[in-house]
Amino acid sequence: MTISRRTVLATAAAMGLLTACGSNTGRGQGGSGGSGPDLAQWYHQYGEAGTEQAVERYAAAYKKARVTVQWRPGNYDEQTAAALLTDSGPDVFEVNGPTLDQIQGKQVLDLTALFEGVKDDFNPAVLAPKTHDGRIWAIPQVIDMQMLYYRKSLLADAGVRPPPTLDELVDAAKALTTKKTKGLFLGNDGGAGVLGGTPLYAAGLELVTPGGEVGFDDPAAARALGKIHRLYAGKSLLLGAPADWSDPSAFVQGLTAMQWCGLWALPVVEKALGDDFGVLPFPADGTGAKPAVPVGAYGAAVSARSRHQEAAKDFLKWLWIERTDYQEDFALSYGFHIPARLSLARRAAKLREGAAADAVRYTTDYGYAQPLLWTPASQTAYQDALSTIIKDGADPDNELRTVVRKVSAELARVRRKS
Repeated sequence: MTISRRTVLATAAAMGLLTACGSNTGRGQGGSGGSGPDLAQWYHQYGEAGTEQAVERYAAAYKKARVTVQWRPGNYDEQTAAALLTDSGPDVFEVNGPTLDQIQGKQVLDLTALFEGVKDDFNPAVLAPKTHDGRIWAIPQVIDMQMLYYRKSLLADAGVRPPPTLDELVDAAKALTTKKTKGLFLGNDGGAGVLGGTPLYAAGLELVTPGGEVGFDDPAAARALGKIHRLYAGKSLLLGAPADWSDPSAFVQGLTAMQWCGLWALPVVEKALGDDFGVLPFPADGTGAKPAVPVGAYGAAVSARSRHQEAAKDFLKWLWIERTDYQEDFALSYGFHIPARLSLARRAAKLREGAAADAVRYTTDYGYAQPLLWTPASQTAYQDALSTIIKDGADPDNELRTVVRKVSAELARVRRKS
């Protein structure tokens, strides 16, 4: 599977300079044919067939401006970061963010006013990281999420129930491991790359508090990550699979009884296994803690260097707030995703039943997104420690104490800039 929208759940890359952005903005190369100003709109290159044609069709339907869509292959985040510093970048653009630097550097426009009367209809988990100082800087487009797939028949044969807690997940993975099948697949690195802060949220913690402080300076963090190491050390995890966690092939081929994967895989799993599977959020760990579901969403933003700022805002409001038919089409006709609007997610026919309906419910009830204040420096410090804990059995308390110091210093730096 080549589903590029899953990149919204990956680790954010450090921003760099692009040598090839130049003046290749797409302006003057054809567009919607509408009246009014010329607007250049950028998207990253999707792997889902029909997506490019769809966004061109949306742009062509807009009559108050001539909107030219440009499909951007390559490292899109770096391309847009560089283009926002020039006068030859896009007017409106898709963004995996925007980043705190882009907001603080006044590279994107405040879009708060566009949400009047509809803000509460956007999933709060994906709206939060697009909000800073009470202002909204991008409109979430669609939601991608991750969840735990399990094979009903294999669990039944082993006398194992779908695990509601992290302790039961560890025990279930061990009980489900046989000579032919491993109990759980968290990726070929044992989960260090994909899990991120999910075990912390499932332990009732968070990466960054609402007040901008470290959210995991707590013994519960070490206990949770220690349990992930138990999975690795107990040889319950599938390692060295032909494809990594984002591809469901290991699960549908019976190499593992449970797999952490994304919503995008659901149609493939359903086609292969029928109703012999179920889905769960990441299990809760600790009294009073809730399960956790990592979510992410590309958003639509307006460049502060646009020569037609009000027209650009009007276009985004039309496309991502008013045209709910296009929003549902974008989410579900070219892949499998959840609309960012709660009302659309509830009424979409493809999301009303079975595992899809469960996924929507989990996202609404347990979804969390990586906080805006969680910078690449903090991410690197935490990921390095997580990998060492899971794979090498390093002491979680010691590793996390070091991470807390580094992240505290990084958050202090960010607050000074604000």
